[in-house]
Amino acid sequence: MTTFAVQRVLAGITNQGLADAQRSAIETAVAYTGSDGPVRYIRSNFYPSTSHCTCLFEAGSADDVREVNRLAGLPFERIEEVLDLVPAAGAGRRQ
Repeated sequence: MTTFAVQRVLAGITNQGLADAQRSAIETAVAYTGSDGPVRYIRSNFYPSTSHCTCLFEAGSADDVREVNRLAGLPFERIEEVLDLVPAAGAGRRQ
């Protein structure tokens, strides 16, 4: 599976609106199975100073991620493949 970043602008969104959007992304991803398999919502980052939001999904294709976001009714400007660099267990710990 590949990780994709969905970039969107959510000007004027409230905290409740963010929670609702996240819930919609999660529920729609769970319900969706595309030609390349399931789509999994990973997490989101919201930048209040610019109203930009980046949501990470794991899927077989960008088209599947696009369809999940369309079905969820979530606006987006771009979807692109990214490398999600998660530290290994214990990385950064002092001994």
